[in-house]
Amino acid sequence: MEIRFENISKQYKNKYALKNFTATLNEGVYGLLGENGAGKTTLINIFVGILRGDSGTIWVDGRNVKELGKAFLAQIGYMPQYPIFYRDFTVKNFLLYMCTLKDIPTHKAQDRVSELLATVNLTDARNKKIGALSGGMRQRVGIVQAMLSDPKILILDEPTAGLDPSERIRFRNLISRFAQGRTILLATHIVSDVECIAREILLLKQGTLLMQGTPAALERNIAGKVWNVTAGAESAALLTDMYCVSNMKQEGEQFTLRIVEDDCPIKTAQPVQPNVEDVFLYYCRREHHDTSDTV
Repeated sequence: MEIRFENISKQYKNKYALKNFTATLNEGVYGLLGENGAGKTTLINIFVGILRGDSGTIWVDGRNVKELGKAFLAQIGYMPQYPIFYRDFTVKNFLLYMCTLKDIPTHKAQDRVSELLATVNLTDARNKKIGALSGGMRQRVGIVQAMLSDPKILILDEPTAGLDPSERIRFRNLISRFAQGRTILLATHIVSDVECIAREILLLKQGTLLMQGTPAALERNIAGKVWNVTAGAESAALLTDMYCVSNMKQEGEQFTLRIVEDDCPIKTAQPVQPNVEDVFLYYCRREHHDTSDTV
């Protein structure tokens, strides 16, 4: 399946929430990465039909999704940023209810729910009320409801927000397991959510797509722009004020700083291999330098 966004725009008064967004997705996990307010949820809401874009077209295998109508929506599994659950429902009853809403036949619903609960390791919690579950368990219920109809397209909006590190790792592993044979679009501002599992990352800033590519390709874009510097406390404080520092670690009386900067910040700085977090900071968080929308 090929999904193509062509010049998607959405404007509120004089501000663009999304501006001429154009990208192509195929099978695999795609990370939609950007700060809060970058336009990620706007794009998703347009894609799933919650919001109407001002202009542009979405194509699936060469067909306009507006022409496909319900046939297109039936191919989507969607987990919103703030999923709403009926807290007094048991996990199983909630999922069976969602099966009814998705027109999944009763004779198939029981088996499908049991299969997915086993996949996300929630079989033992099937008779618990949703209100009694941990945040991580509720998120797993959320991805199960999105997967009930075995969709070809899975949309996840900030799925790991509020989860502890172990639950985030568990959730990322689940996403990888579900990736075979479908397109997954995962919107997040947490770099580690997509750095390890995404086939490609789409970097969004203030509604504009800055770049799309594999993590390695994005890292190559800022090769020679990431530096390690060792400095005393006073110098470290000055460097933090002057440059974009992605990490600072104290070792005795010295500090090791990771600086993202076009030019060598000081003579003793050593160039290091960039990572996706460095890319994110370079393009999206350089208020002291360029605040334009384009690279």
